[in-house]
Amino acid sequence: VQYDGPVIAFPAVPPGERIVVSASAFVTFEHCPECANARFRGEYGPPSRPSFLGGLAHRIFARHLQQGPIDGDGFEQVCKEEIGSTASLNLRMGELGLKPSQIAGLVAETKVLYDRFVKFPTDGFQGAEVSLEVEPQPDVVLRGRVDAVFDDERGVRLVDWKTGRIDEVDDQLGFYALLWGLDRGELPSGVEAVSVKTGERQGSAPTIAATTALAERVAAMVATIRAGWEAGSGLARVGGPWCRYCPLLEDCSEGRAATAVMAQG
Repeated sequence: VQYDGPVIAFPAVPPGERIVVSASAFVTFEHCPECANARFRGEYGPPSRPSFLGGLAHRIFARHLQQGPIDGDGFEQVCKEEIGSTASLNLRMGELGLKPSQIAGLVAETKVLYDRFVKFPTDGFQGAEVSLEVEPQPDVVLRGRVDAVFDDERGVRLVDWKTGRIDEVDDQLGFYALLWGLDRGELPSGVEAVSVKTGERQGSAPTIAATTALAERVAAMVATIRAGWEAGSGLARVGGPWCRYCPLLEDCSEGRAATAVMAQG
């Protein structure tokens, strides 16, 4: 979708190589620019069991919203179907070296999350795993997928399901609000992260000022990444909790120092 609406003005950026920015890439850049740069090069950290479980749970949540409740007796079969038909899950299962005998444990954990998920109200449900893509400037593509969209008397609400505790989500939710505003020509009335595991909720009502400010940060990210590509140089490295699964960890002094401190704590 080529944006030409009046709600959010995405800043001009220096021309350069085509770049596709997702919410996760933006959040990663805000933590550590060079880690985000590595993702653009196709370098990702090692897969983890929690990420696999979260991916499977999200597919089950979407299936419930789209097709209705999943019968307990058929739950394991539905999980196997989702694993088999979802390329990312299939790939991660192989990377993790998960054996068929280990699937039962994953299914049981997913079922616990599902039993909690079905207790959340679904009034006003409009869509699950809604994909959005816009090109607000030449060769700058913003892309994302919203877990669930609801519409009620207050307006459109975007929801991101979490299968663990809710940490820092403001930038992620802000990116979804920006993407929705660029794609649909209006801001959602609310963006919200909901932890299926703990029941926590965190959200906000996007404003034009806040969303425009975030658009400026995304544009600055694009400019920084492109400048690094043009110069053939790396970007700043910042250590923190995010280093644990970083593909650069082995050769990154900042990351090794950060993980060492976390291990002591």
